[in-house]
Amino acid sequence: MRTFKPLLLAGLLALVPLSGFAQESVDGEPDVTIRQEGDRTVEEYRVNGFLYAVKITPKTGKPYFLVRADGDSNFIRADRPDLLIPAWEIFSW
Repeated sequence: MRTFKPLLLAGLLALVPLSGFAQESVDGEPDVTIRQEGDRTVEEYRVNGFLYAVKITPKTGKPYFLVRADGDSNFIRADRPDLLIPAWEIFSW
């Protein structure tokens, strides 16, 4: 019985750090924020606080998505992928 209590205590202490991982929510559902800006509706899609897409629904016309082009808050229209502008530097003086 004397060796059982220290083993039980050691086992419980080993599981304590793992309980922090169970509290984090890693779900595939994005957080959507909807707001009105003038005559259009803007929906922002975020996962873990990271903004990755914006849906714009104008009062007249078709809705469109803006998606991240790079990691620097530059967004492009998802329906026009040919508008990707290279972001690297070729020459500099």
